[in-house]
Amino acid sequence: DFLLVGSLCGAALPLFSSFVSALPPCAEPRLLSAAVLLCAFAAGAAAPAALTGAPLDLLAGDASGEESVEEAPPLASNVLRTWERVIEPTKRHQKEFEEEFHGNVDYILLDSHKQASFPVKCPMSNYSKEACLQRLAQGLLVYSVLLKQVEKEYPDNSILRELKPGIPLLVAQIKETMKRGERVSAPSSSQEEQLLKQLDSPDTFQRRMTAHSILSHLRFFLIDGKRAFRKWETPRRQKDRGLTPPLDKCI
Repeated sequence: DFLLVGSLCGAALPLFSSFVSALPPCAEPRLLSAAVLLCAFAAGAAAPAALTGAPLDLLAGDASGEESVEEAPPLASNVLRTWERVIEPTKRHQKEFEEEFHGNVDYILLDSHKQASFPVKCPMSNYSKEACLQRLAQGLLVYSVLLKQVEKEYPDNSILRELKPGIPLLVAQIKETMKRGERVSAPSSSQEEQLLKQLDSPDTFQRRMTAHSILSHLRFFLIDGKRAFRKWETPRRQKDRGLTPPLDKCI
């Protein structure tokens, strides 16, 4: 197969080499990469039989868009592992909710019980890495306060028992990856009191729906936060941010 690709590219590469030599040196890696890709495409078009024996996953590539934890730097890998451990117990929430209400209340209704005090996820654009990490860490500290309302309604909740200890650790690890981790601050006692006061209600059903809404929105905050953190910290993201110089910088 390699011989076949080489023979098909043999005539094309000299043309690309002469073209590349006329351009600035920093542009060469890009154009050489383009030449190799074009040659591979030509080889595939001219001799499809040579590629039919290749495994499907090698031809298609990874379409998930998510790098594995192992591809991140060591510190980031530890954060991602903690993140996944914190997310894990929340995966049972919908099932527990449906069992409690015997299918008489739709899980999707929890979205309508979202409070203004619920932290929002980090935007994927117009935000620096530092600002994003600060929002994620502070958001988790706010959720730590909101979980007290959940504990008040469901003191024996198994999800809560597994979830609560991991959040302070996750916040501490996120701060370690920041340049100014000291800017992350937990709500003051007065702010905490105000947050919990807004969630209280004389109606038992409303309080329980609010408690479940906290768990539901925390789950998605964790999932979105892990995705945002991964994109900032994995080598692919770092490469996109600066290792490849823009073409206009070469001229």
